[in-house]
Amino acid sequence: MKKKRPTLQDIADKVGATKMTVSRCLRDPATVSEGLRQRIFEVAEQLGYIPNRAPDILSKAKSHAIGVLVPSLTNQVFAEVIVGIETITEPAGYHLMLSHYGYSQELEERSLASLLSYNVDGVILSDSHHSPRSLRMLETAGIPTVEIMDSLTPPLHQAVGYDNVQAAYDMVSEMIRRGRRRIIYLAVRLDERTRQREAGYRRAMQEQGLEPVTLQRSQRSSYSVGAALLGEILSDYPTADGIFCTNDDVAVGAYFECLRRGVKVPEQLAVAGFHGHDVGQVMTPRLASVITPRQAIGERAASELLRRIRGEAGGEAAIDLGYRIEPGMTL
Repeated sequence: MKKKRPTLQDIADKVGATKMTVSRCLRDPATVSEGLRQRIFEVAEQLGYIPNRAPDILSKAKSHAIGVLVPSLTNQVFAEVIVGIETITEPAGYHLMLSHYGYSQELEERSLASLLSYNVDGVILSDSHHSPRSLRMLETAGIPTVEIMDSLTPPLHQAVGYDNVQAAYDMVSEMIRRGRRRIIYLAVRLDERTRQREAGYRRAMQEQGLEPVTLQRSQRSSYSVGAALLGEILSDYPTADGIFCTNDDVAVGAYFECLRRGVKVPEQLAVAGFHGHDVGQVMTPRLASVITPRQAIGERAASELLRRIRGEAGGEAAIDLGYRIEPGMTL
């Protein structure tokens, strides 16, 4: 049973204004005085108020909708996760409400508020770190959540993913085992998973007495970012003999820049990525990558969420579906 959410009347009672005034303020803040406006927003924030865009009956009933928040709609990783989710939710009679947040906690807040306003029965989140307001809204909604792609961070309710730190450690250790000593980590989209992979990379390097070097870019992961970073490596780190990339599209972009510049892979430079995207696995030479089970993660996350929506006992809090190191032909 969904929790009773704070209402406009609850805010009005605390502020000492009418429900109509509160409603008008939330719709168009300029229509009330600055002092009252500030008080209304403060109380709404304290209560974790979520606007209700669904019919009243849905506030207590099941909507048969699941909210899915992804950081990017262009990233192949999340496209495959969504396929996995739909494989489970569609036959069960649930439809997905998708929203993306561009790797921004502030945008995640707004997207989450929008999804919750439609009284979704559960939410699948692609991050494991959330703003205080997002956490308050989820608590107010009282619905089950599953966080994906990270089995390491303690979840709100439940997580389905893999160990990003160990996966990066294993790949970099394999590069070192094959004789690489000056490996550079290419970090793009500085989210928590990128930082976890950097931790694994650093541990592998430092255990062998090697110096870790990270090149960072905050823009979204892409082929062109990989190509640009490869140019920077050739200019600033000419003795580098390996690169480990936070995502396969960065690795593929770097590889094609090697081709363009006549840098032999893997003879002069080993290239490794993360996720095992199709493009890297069908190109020649096949890209070395950490193969992650994206579709299986979507399927398991949806199965666990539906189980809890039905009131059944959920599985363990952190479900680790593992990964596989694919050395390909670029190490």
